[in-house]
Parts: sequence; C-alpha cells; structure tokens
Amino acid sequence: MAATNLAIGDAQDGSTPSPPAGLTTVLVIGAGLIGTSVALAISSQGVKVHLRDTDPSAALAAQALGAGTVEQPRGPVDLAVVAVPPAQMATELAAAQAARAARAYTDVSSVKEAVEQASSDAGCDMSSYLGGHPMAGRERSGPWAAKPGLFEGRPWIITPTRTTSAVTERLVRELIALCGAVPVVMAADAHDRAMALVSHTPHLISALTAARLEHLGQTEMMLVGQGLQDVVRISGGDPRLWADILVSNAGAVAGVLGEIAVDLQRVTSALLAVASSCPSMLPQAWEEATVSLLDILGRGRAGHERLPGKHGSPHQSFAEVHVVVGDNSGALARLLADVSAAGVNVEDIVLDHAMGTPSGTVSLQVSSAASATLPEALQALGWNAYGPLTELHRRNGGHHQ
Repeated sequence: MAATNLAIGDAQDGSTPSPPAGLTTVLVIGAGLIGTSVALAISSQGVKVHLRDTDPSAALAAQALGAGTVEQPRGPVDLAVVAVPPAQMATELAAAQAARAARAYTDVSSVKEAVEQASSDAGCDMSSYLGGHPMAGRERSGPWAAKPGLFEGRPWIITPTRTTSAVTERLVRELIALCGAVPVVMAADAHDRAMALVSHTPHLISALTAARLEHLGQTEMMLVGQGLQDVVRISGGDPRLWADILVSNAGAVAGVLGEIAVDLQRVTSALLAVASSCPSMLPQAWEEATVSLLDILGRGRAGHERLPGKHGSPHQSFAEVHVVVGDNSGALARLLADVSAAGVNVEDIVLDHAMGTPSGTVSLQVSSAASATLPEALQALGWNAYGPLTELHRRNGGHHQ
C-alpha cells in the first residue's frame, strides 16, 4: 500500500487544546458505543446534548448514563453527529438535513468514500457535512459500553472536500477538541485504504481465528493462553455492524486479503509438502518450509517493530519481568505499589491466570535497565519474580503467550 501523508491538526506539540467556545448544542443520532461516548465526553464539558435512536431504549440508557437528554431540540443545533452503521449514514444524513436539524453535520463511520458518495447521491448538502472517524472503540457495543474518555489522545480522522464549508470544519474540530482527540486530515479514499489494513482486515482475521474455536472441546479450551486471547479479542464486536463495514469497504479489504492469501498459500504449500513427504524427500521439504516460515515471521516481526509507541512516539523495545501473583483481593495493587516504590515505570501489563490454581502470572513491560534490577527488588519483598528469558532459553523452546 502506498504511503499516505497525514496532516495532524492542533496540539502537535503535545499540549492540551484550549476548550472550544463556539459549540453549545449537539444532536447525537445513534446512541451506541461511539455515539454515547461522544455525548458523554461533550456533555461533561457543558454542551447541551440531545439523543436520538431508532431504539428508544438505547437513547434512554444513554440519558441514564448522563450523556444528554432524549428531549428533542426545538430548533437547529450547532452540530449533528450521525453515529450509525455506514449503510444507514446517507439516509440518516438526508433526513436530518431535510428537517434542518443542525447547522453542520458529521459522522463517525469507519468507511468514508462510499458514505460520501451515497450521501451525495441522496442529494445531501455536502457543504454542511464533514466526514469523521474517531480511531477508538471497544470489543463491546451499545450505550452501556460507552466511556467519556474513549477518545482521549486518540486520532480523529476528518475528510474535508473542496465543498466543505469553513463553519462546518470549525464546528467539527471543536467537537474533536472537546473529546480530547487529535484531528488528522486525510482524503476519503486514502482513509479507506488505511482502514482496510489497520482495522478492517485485522478484525476479519481475528474472527476467522475465533471461528476455529466454535467446536473445540472443553479440555482443549482450557489450554487457551494469552496469545490466542490477544488475537481473538476484537472478534467480539457486533457481527452486523462489522459485516456492514466490510461490505462498505469491500475493494480495499479484498486487496489486503489478496496479499495475505499469497503469503498464506506459500506457507500452506510448504507445510503440506513436509507433512506428505516420503522419508527421502523430507529433509528438502523441511528446509524449504523453514525458509518460507522464516521469511513470513521475519517480515511480521519487522512490521511489528514499526508499531508506534506511547503517544504516537517511535516504537520502543521493552523487557518483561514476570511475577507470580495470588488471585486474591489487593494482590495486584500491592505489586504495582512495590514496583512504583522501586522507582520503575510500567509501560504495559498482561495478566495470565494459571489453570487449576488460585494464582497467575503478571508480565510487566519495563525498560531494559529496569528489568535487570526489578526482579531482585521484588524478590526482597517476598514476590516470586523473574527477569526476561535469555536468548538460549528462547531457542530451547521457552516462550511467553
């Protein structure tokens, strides 16, 4: 995929944007996870939020959470946020504009080009509409999964066109600032190509992997470790919503899947050659399969190294310190307090519960320097702590999942 130039909006220096002053009333159409999270974030900043959903119980739930009111506005609001699946966006936008519900309109769809085209075809006023997509979400859905801080520090893509009015863009940027997000300007087609790779295809791959578990026996399911849980975590999303997203971005997703299919076929053929080889041909087939696997795994590791670190900074490698922790109240809090007292900053944390015992392993990602001293400091406090695996241990089969 060709590189895409991103234009990052305000607060590039890491400072907190000043609270916007112009956005006072907002209509949120669609009280799901994203719509309700937007409503929670801006209502806490003093914006009057009106909630609307085809399912009245969803709007009432959002109201109960403090996201706004189900009482509909008597006149146009400053901004309408259309938070519905991509296939419904054009219809909802056209209806809202026909009713003169707002001065400006935006959406939160993860597909932009098809939505913009459908909206234009439906006769929508494209000058008062600016496509938006906050890069945040959860594997859970619905208003009860909403969080006011969901967008804090996250990119929020906007796709202005030549017809987008200055007033519309200003109001949408004010919404983004109120949610604590960072605006990123992209063209709609570039956005969709990027989403196919960084969001849509990974969700599909996650679902394909999770589908293999459907008929797995209970004994085998007890063997599931953190590695598989990491891969399938996002597959818990709403199937109808994700089917809509994938179909709406069909071309770009199919392109990424085609590239993956080439690699997958190569690896599959190599492994099948090993499995079906006669004894005399086995060494050659084994060597060819190893070469193919090393290529794919090496490219995968190189891609992983490109993932951004905290706050969008360049990727950093951290070491893991493993601590055995009892599955009892307060144990994790005491561990983190002891780590803090040792002057060590934890970059990330993974919990892996042990099977059949009331304990588990906490893997702490810390700097390489800290990994050399933290285990001893924790052991002195009574913790069963271990430093990173040595390279020899890794080669002999030690691995962490």
